[in-house]
Amino acid sequence: MKYLIAGLGNPGAEYELTRHNIGFLVLDRLADVQKAPFVTARLADKAEVKYKGRQLHLIKPNTFMNLSGKAIAFWLQELKIPKENLIVIVDDLALPFGTLRLRTKGSSAGHNGLKNIEQVLSGQDYSRLRFGIGNDFAKGQQVDFVLSNFSQPEFETLPTFMDKASEMIFSFCTAGAERTMAQFNQ
Repeated sequence: MKYLIAGLGNPGAEYELTRHNIGFLVLDRLADVQKAPFVTARLADKAEVKYKGRQLHLIKPNTFMNLSGKAIAFWLQELKIPKENLIVIVDDLALPFGTLRLRTKGSSAGHNGLKNIEQVLSGQDYSRLRFGIGNDFAKGQQVDFVLSNFSQPEFETLPTFMDKASEMIFSFCTAGAERTMAQFNQ
């Protein structure tokens, strides 16, 4: 069984540790723990992890956040992975920092990366793991907030939440979305 695990973010050092890049950060941590190096491939940096008989293809699109759908569609087709075996890791302003929520479908909630994926995949029926980044910003400062680095207290607790996100990804690939949601959604 093959799965495509897509972490959303923006390429480039200036975005590396920003809230908007939590998808990249989760996959970096998962790949690091599994000793699976990322290599630059078509439209994405890609790593492969084997887990309990499953093949997990991790991608970090290098198309920038707002064009993530292009890379995801390419790799789904290239690897012949059905859409139900796709999970997208994305930052979420509506959830408190560190809150993790898996959904099998739903709206983009204004997230440009998800909007593009919906457009390219022709629908909202794909799983996404929403990673809460909080919403501690003044009116009109949303873009500055998501493109800013995590605070020091957040940064110190980030590994715990990233490890839980990895657990949820492994569960999604072995137990399925419904059981993972029942076990992990807060």
